[in-house]
Amino acid sequence: MSVTSAAVEAVWRIESGRLVAALTRITGDFAAAEDLAQDALERALRQWPADGIPQRPASWLMATAKHLAVDAYRRRLTLTRKLPALALETFTQQEGDPMADVDEQLDSIVPDDLLRLVFLTCHPALTTESQVALTLRTVGGLTTREIARAFLVPEPTVGQRISRAKRTLAQRHEPFELPPAAELPARLGAVLATVYLIFNEGYAATCGDEWTRAELCHDALRLGRLLATLQPDEPEVHGLVALMELQASRIPARTGPGGEPVLLADQDRRRWDQLLIRRGFTALETADALGTGPYTLQAAIAACHARAASVGTTDWRRIVALYTVLHHLTPSPVVALNRAVAVGMAEGPERGLALAAPLADEPALSASAELPAVRATFLQRLGHHAEARAQFHLAAERTTNARQRQLYLRQADLSAPG
Repeated sequence: MSVTSAAVEAVWRIESGRLVAALTRITGDFAAAEDLAQDALERALRQWPADGIPQRPASWLMATAKHLAVDAYRRRLTLTRKLPALALETFTQQEGDPMADVDEQLDSIVPDDLLRLVFLTCHPALTTESQVALTLRTVGGLTTREIARAFLVPEPTVGQRISRAKRTLAQRHEPFELPPAAELPARLGAVLATVYLIFNEGYAATCGDEWTRAELCHDALRLGRLLATLQPDEPEVHGLVALMELQASRIPARTGPGGEPVLLADQDRRRWDQLLIRRGFTALETADALGTGPYTLQAAIAACHARAASVGTTDWRRIVALYTVLHHLTPSPVVALNRAVAVGMAEGPERGLALAAPLADEPALSASAELPAVRATFLQRLGHHAEARAQFHLAAERTTNARQRQLYLRQADLSAPG
């Protein structure tokens, strides 16, 4: 991939959600907004290699998409889907640099338009799986592969869900606005799941050359904080915000000087963001006062890490107890694996390894890099270096993130006998 193509891809991953959100507001048509955003991306791929990367890439994409929208409107005046007259007048009467006010417009639409887009794509007419997949694709800019990893399902399944969801929304001609207060609860579960999956992709990128994608974490945090103002009496909204604040606090310490991953045990906790930790504790207190749910439990687990001065002083037994309750509420192989890790830290690697062993038969973890990595870590602590090395190599084979692969290979080398 050329430097210019890589730049286009990077800008697209960061800005696509805001671009589609703004265009949906302008056109009143979600499907048309997606098409316009894609057309702008294609122009960038053609023009930037020849003309150079613009100083304001996001503004360039927005201005190009708006101009394409005006052209399409002029060509299809008889169609029922039209740009609002005010928007047309605004764009066609612009004088001077057409990109002069785009940065200001980008700032003004975020995060309100993004939140509207999340609620639009989390429509009750769609299945929960389709809601989340479509939103991750549109708002988070995630690839089909990344979404498939989040769902632990094959890529074609995700592709079909997204296609069906788009068709359903196109047929319904849903307005681009926040739903009435009475309809918010019906969409809230999918919205929370989507926001957290966007955050997770930012916290640990599925593929590519970066260990983290901080911009996705920041977008998810903004959306979560907005949701807390919309639904102040919903405990899980505050639980999710607390979880994201606490996890985001570690981001500065999760990478080394060269961008290499730094695991929790090796992180300099002085680099953890204390403001985010305090915000997380405050949100967790609010959630606890309102009720308890899966996000609040996960936030409580993150709080155990935030309170500890080191891995060794962490209250692992409390974390085990919290994971036990979480697995009871939302049983899943991933929660079971995380609980096995906590048990291994609290009761010894033999016990953790024993709990992780049966998870190899779980279809959802059959291609997981995390399972062999966990086994390798326990085997290494037990002194079984050859077996640990083999498991680290298996983990490296299964990951699609270059930084994570390098980490596992480095750990495999450290596990070499002798």
